[in-house]
Amino acid sequence: MKLIEVNTPELAREFLMMQVQLYKKDPNYIRPLDKDIDNVFDPKKNKLLRNGEAIRWILHDEKGKTIGRVAAFINKKTARATSQPTGGMGFFDCIDNQEAANILFDACRDWLQERGMEAMDGPINLGDRDKWWGLLIDGFHAPTYGMHYNYPYYQKLLENYGFQVYFNQYTYYRKVDDPLPQKYHEKAMRILSDPGYTFQHMDKKDLKKYTEDFRTVYNKGWAKHEGVKAMSEAQATTIMHTLKPVIDERIMWFAYYNEEPIGFFIAIPELNGLFKYVNGNMNLWGKLKFAFHRWRGACTTMYGIVFGITPEQQAKGVEAAMIVEAGKIIQSNPSMPYEDLQMNWIGDFNPKMMHLVEQIGGRIYKTHATFRYLFDRTKEFKRMPIIR
Repeated sequence: MKLIEVNTPELAREFLMMQVQLYKKDPNYIRPLDKDIDNVFDPKKNKLLRNGEAIRWILHDEKGKTIGRVAAFINKKTARATSQPTGGMGFFDCIDNQEAANILFDACRDWLQERGMEAMDGPINLGDRDKWWGLLIDGFHAPTYGMHYNYPYYQKLLENYGFQVYFNQYTYYRKVDDPLPQKYHEKAMRILSDPGYTFQHMDKKDLKKYTEDFRTVYNKGWAKHEGVKAMSEAQATTIMHTLKPVIDERIMWFAYYNEEPIGFFIAIPELNGLFKYVNGNMNLWGKLKFAFHRWRGACTTMYGIVFGITPEQQAKGVEAAMIVEAGKIIQSNPSMPYEDLQMNWIGDFNPKMMHLVEQIGGRIYKTHATFRYLFDRTKEFKRMPIIR
């Protein structure tokens, strides 16, 4: 077998196509957009590469056929955030062959060790946790946009090498028309009877206001998590402007108490329901196909990107009340195409958020896992700390 560093446009194309060839007979596979993968490794598109590093490899068998690929990277913002410098392994795809997988993992380990790392997490992304993060280990359904999809045997390849689960990631699911459990419906009614609470969906005409409301709630609820920093005004603006082309105002909801933002539910149409028709390429023809299938209502799944309530308002029923209010518009409108809701993953280190989603009828639909490999094999392995 021959390991080859990706350092030309031709090899970068081979890196993309290796996965496409591996999964071409899998009916659940949806090809990612080529540009989304390419942008991760482009310093002009990925600001983390301005100070960080990344490398890619492909693996050929004895006949010159591509049988594997992988990337390694260092995010200098997070690599040394703890006493154990940790790099990343990602975009791993391989035939069901342990020797081939080991060659790819060894390459990542050696490259990261040379740069002072003591462990590697994978498969992860050089970027935020909302894309290409975690190995699918249960619920082998079609992937949502930006989520990793793989064959079941991948788990064996990682564990045989010595990777251990650092944390599990749960994608929750519910039908849009599912009623709330009775006790949470009653809690919702108590909140809705209090005139201090109000709920409204986004109005794109006032995008600046909702962007700041989003940032306020996010910073109260998320900034204390490991590896998560407070969101700046510029970051929040970038997120909302990125989402703007696909925003459906009717499925982005905000909660207020005495006019102060206390919660949000940010959902968009699940884009892989449309991207599956473009075969990875958003050229002019791809954009036309995307627009046509969106127009005909091909996207029947809502994707909850993020859902949260400020700490002081949790456990009161605010989340249930927001769902009841949203349901009055989403469930009763015949023009709404949505039948299902999938939520962006929640880590098992966040039991409060898991409980919150379960309260409104969510059930685990898929499980991904972030694995960690310690370079010092005598060192004690510790899982991700639980958020209390």
